[in-house]
Order: sequence, then structure tokens, then C-alpha cells
Amino acid sequence: MPDLGLRGTNRGTNMTAATQDSLWIRSYHPAPEAAITLLCFPHAGGSASYFHPVSAALSPRVEVLATQYPGRQDRGSEPLIDDLTVLADRLVDLVAARAGKPLALFGHSMGASLAFEVARRLERRGVTPSALFVSGRRAPTAPRDERQHLGTDAELVAEMKRLSGTDSRLLDDEDIVAMVLPWVRNDYKAAETYRYQDGPDVSCPVVAMVGDADPKATAEEVGAWRRHTSGAFELVTFPGGHFYLNDQNAAVLRVLTDRLGVTP
Repeated sequence: MPDLGLRGTNRGTNMTAATQDSLWIRSYHPAPEAAITLLCFPHAGGSASYFHPVSAALSPRVEVLATQYPGRQDRGSEPLIDDLTVLADRLVDLVAARAGKPLALFGHSMGASLAFEVARRLERRGVTPSALFVSGRRAPTAPRDERQHLGTDAELVAEMKRLSGTDSRLLDDEDIVAMVLPWVRNDYKAAETYRYQDGPDVSCPVVAMVGDADPKATAEEVGAWRRHTSGAFELVTFPGGHFYLNDQNAAVLRVLTDRLGVTP
């Protein structure tokens, strides 16, 4: 995983209800005058700060926000949540409150499934996202039988190295590994046990994105997202593996700005 969340601190959770929005949704470069908001959902083991560079690149044209899952960085004392439907239920009220202007959602890997479930819940409330970007994740109706969350610590570390999302030198640091493995195992469980429930999908445009050498999702599996929207669908393939977006940053940003209708 690219972002191990090492920039955060554990501040505890003595928070009032009024702070829930800032607890779950982070803004690194406020852009209140932007015409559209892009809310990003991190991958398994990731944290909101993974999208700091995206926020920096797109502000002030796009108001980029990122979700922060419980149990990591400054939310380190909170219980982890290993069920994507529970996460979606917890987030939807906060996300709906942000829909005063056009709102698009972007999720990578596990975050794509979560973004989809949030989008479904928004549409049930009459809030239709401007677009849903799903990256590096198989469609809900193209599951695999994966059980890596049941593996040993060594097997999980090997999987992280295989995906090449994290500097391998960090994964050789025992203290860092001990800190992040609970997040990774929890999120792998959430992603691997997620099962699509029949019901209304989405009507918003869906842009599915994948690396052409991604071991976690083939172009065919990602292309199956077209079954889950009654709106426009597009499949965009990039060179690279599961974390293609790290190396293809400029190309990904071009796709985002183009589909969001903002100037480069």
C-alpha cells in the first residue's frame, strides 16, 4: 500500500458530534469556490493523506476531499471497521451534507467498492453523484475467493510487497510493520468479505480505471462495472499494476479533470 499513514498522530477520540465531519472527511487544500467536489476513498491499509497530492494538483479548480477510516493516524484509538456496508452507512449522512454543489466520488481498490456503496445510498436519497470513478477494483458481480486476511503476518507483508505500492524498505522495519498490519488485515477482511446485495445500483456516469498488469483486477473484471449503472460507462486502461496511479499520476489527473469538466 502506498500510504502507510505515518504522518498522523493519535489524538484520541474525545470528539463532539459537531466534529464528526472533520473526523471522517479531510480537506487539505480548501477550495470553497470550486464548482465541483471530488470525495476520495482510500485503498485497503491506506489513509486520507494518500490523496494529498491529488488535492494539491486539482485545487482550487476542484474541491478534493478524502475519507479517513477509523483506527489509523489521528483516529488510532478508535475501533477498526471490517465491514464495507457499515462504513457506507456511517458515511452517507456526512457525504450527503456535502452535496450542495456537484459531487463526484473516487475510490481505489477497496475504496472503489466503498464509493459505490455510498453512491447507491446517496441515490436512494435523491442525490445523484456527478460521476463515480472506480479504480483497480473488480465489479461487485465479479468477485474472487480471496482470503489473504486470514494469512500470517509474513504472508500479508509479502502481498504488500508484491503489489509494489509501498517502499519495500518501510516493510523491512519491524516497528512500522507492527503498526500498520492491523489496518491492512482489517481492510483486507472488509474487501474480501464484501458481497454485492441485489438492489438499485446507480444512474450516475461510471468511469472504471485499471492497470493493464494489475494482479488484483483484470480489464474484463473491471469492465463489468458497466452492469452497475444505467448511465454512461467508460473503461480506461493505464500501463502498470495495482498501483498504476502512482506512476501514471499525470495521466490519471487528466482523466479526472476531463470527466469532471474542469480546465487542465
